[in-house]
Amino acid sequence: MADELFEGDILTLTDEEGNENQFEVIGTHELNGITYMALVPYDEKGDDREEAEYVILKMEIDENGEEVLVTIDDDDEFDRIADIFDEKLFEEIDYDDEDESDEDFDEDEE
Repeated sequence: MADELFEGDILTLTDEEGNENQFEVIGTHELNGITYMALVPYDEKGDDREEAEYVILKMEIDENGEEVLVTIDDDDEFDRIADIFDEKLFEEIDYDDEDESDEDFDEDEE
């Protein structure tokens, strides 16, 4: 499963209560042999993708030998992988461009 998933793929996940929800894969990362995935709730229109908070799940093998995504219960493990995803997901933001657009706005006000 992990080898077959790419950013932008849509997954349907079933929670413990049997509710199905769709999520979009926004990133994957392997650390110490464990695959982690960053996901955002899927919105067909894409309206809320930028504002949506992402969740991080890890891949485990269940009792049937199938790959499943589970929550990360260990706080230290979660913090380590969250830091990695924060760097990966937000490294593409160019804050210099935002500063330039702010300067242009300030100049227009004068």
